[in-house]
Amino acid sequence: MRFSLKELALVALLSGAATVDAASGSGRTTRYWDCCKGSCGWSGKASVNQPIQSCDKSDNPLSNMAAKNGCENGGQAYMCSNQSPWAVSDTLSYGFAAVKLQGGNEGSWCCACYKLTFTSGPASGKQLIVQATNTGGDLGQNHFDLAMPGGGVGMFNGCTNQWGAPSQGWGQQYGGISSRSACDGFPAKLKAGCYWRFDWFKNSDNPDVTFEEVTCPKQITDRSNCVRSGQSPTQGIDGTYVPTATAMPKPRGEAVLGTQEMY
Repeated sequence: MRFSLKELALVALLSGAATVDAASGSGRTTRYWDCCKGSCGWSGKASVNQPIQSCDKSDNPLSNMAAKNGCENGGQAYMCSNQSPWAVSDTLSYGFAAVKLQGGNEGSWCCACYKLTFTSGPASGKQLIVQATNTGGDLGQNHFDLAMPGGGVGMFNGCTNQWGAPSQGWGQQYGGISSRSACDGFPAKLKAGCYWRFDWFKNSDNPDVTFEEVTCPKQITDRSNCVRSGQSPTQGIDGTYVPTATAMPKPRGEAVLGTQEMY
């Protein structure tokens, strides 16, 4: 079936993103939330208007983009709570991720957005548009480490300093918590992103994806304050869709990579 340019533009508008002539392919996902300042939070990483927004220990936006990573001794900069994922429909969500793409580097993906279509697990067929805010030396190629509270701190843990989490973060260091009820004890600002994993994402365990680079929806860049040079954010979908919580499948293996590079 062939589509007209008008029809293709309508599809882009409904998903809140416009495809750009750039990276695409098949990849894998994992999950993490380490509370650390993302590696795209420093100047000079990519051609952008400014680095991604970081927050202080009290979750207030920092104006000093050079603030030291809170995951280092004496650091003051942490991941902002509003960089949690959120649903905008039953089949589409927005969020953030650590990214590593084959043949690329941070200059090519920092603050870029990617439309992920899940191809395995309970979320198969759903789509998540993420902005790259981080990377990691422990990621494989075409790998998206999805940021979600309670997803496991992985290699570094800033959550104890920022939110008073247990010494290895909430739940397992790799994989995080295993039940929706565990989200009930999270800080108020992180609860919605934690519930997202068990509601919209249906507790999917590292599903495979196909991906394509898209122009970021304004709703995402309004949270990160980072836009790649030459791009104008599209008008995405406003509001927050709240899916009905359903019985979650039993958790499977929790082997997950957490990411954060120190800069």
